[in-house]
Amino acid sequence: MKVLQTIAGLGAHSGGTSTCTCDLLMAMHRIGGCEIDLLTLRCDDLLGHGETWIKALPDDAVSPYGYSRNINRFLQQSDYDLYHTNGMWMHCNHVTCAAARHKGKPYVITPHGMLHPQAMKRSAWKKKLLLDFGGVNKDLKLANCIHVTCLDEMNNYRALGYKNPVAIIPNPFSAPTFIDEIKNNRDIKRIGFLGRLYPYKKVDALLNAWIKLGRQVSDCQLVIMGTGELSYEQMLKSMVRQHGLTNVEFAGFVAGREKFERLASLTALCVPSDFENFGMIVTEALSVGTPVIASLGTPWQELNTEHCGYWVKNDADTLAEAIKAVLSLPAYEISRMGENGKRLVKEKYQDTQVASMMAQLYGWIINCDKKPKFVYV
Repeated sequence: MKVLQTIAGLGAHSGGTSTCTCDLLMAMHRIGGCEIDLLTLRCDDLLGHGETWIKALPDDAVSPYGYSRNINRFLQQSDYDLYHTNGMWMHCNHVTCAAARHKGKPYVITPHGMLHPQAMKRSAWKKKLLLDFGGVNKDLKLANCIHVTCLDEMNNYRALGYKNPVAIIPNPFSAPTFIDEIKNNRDIKRIGFLGRLYPYKKVDALLNAWIKLGRQVSDCQLVIMGTGELSYEQMLKSMVRQHGLTNVEFAGFVAGREKFERLASLTALCVPSDFENFGMIVTEALSVGTPVIASLGTPWQELNTEHCGYWVKNDADTLAEAIKAVLSLPAYEISRMGENGKRLVKEKYQDTQVASMMAQLYGWIINCDKKPKFVYV
């Protein structure tokens, strides 16, 4: 099987879509059985280590839509058994689907949560134009399969009226080589947030919960890791100043070993977002034995069922109660929850397991192999 995946950007600062796409393909190359390339545009912080299968073309993107003649040319001259695009709303995504149809080849779309109702509300008029007149509706309707990462995402897709096959395959967790060296150094009790600082991430709700707890967390620390929308970040820092909080740290962008060491130092990670399609940071925190408090807007009910965290509403009062609960637990119980989380990641979300599922999906589409159980038609 010869497959081409495409993505508009593959930069380290591009977010979870780039990271999980790169991790998945790295794992697929390790397990073998499929010849797979990844097409993108070159950038200064390109992920990977110069792998020949990453086809990073000179960046000639024009306009926020990312129109690229270099991508057009590559796709026109390409010859693959299947085409698979990551993301929505960019030229790279649409032209991948159009090229596959022109060549009479099957194609797959991974929306990466970009069809979620709340995501659709952002720049809604532009997305409606692309759906109605930019070919996106046709791309979705004629796709051989849509790949989603959770049941909620499939339900959101079905609610839009599309009836083509959907595969539920989670995002992969790729354990760094140093993962076994990371130890839980919880010298003080810490609650953390790690992600982009945007309003829908509800870091303000987390801060309000911290404010409500007051003296109950006076000897604890709240660590906010990440950057994002400047006005929102400034608003969060203003809240901290206004309430005279001295136990809140803004750590900025963190990555690599530092990210995992900071996660391992937390009593719990908080993911209070209004919605998350998957939430890679959840598996990253669980992988180093840190419990997670995640909102009902994330697909992480397993935090409750597997006893490795809390799956709760994301209003300030509920978050405050969850934070109070986890901070009151004895160290041995935090460790037990941490071990449960590690086990969950190993059993369900390891990159090679996810890569095997994607290879099965490709085999079903290209070779007419038996339909995998995770494909819904």
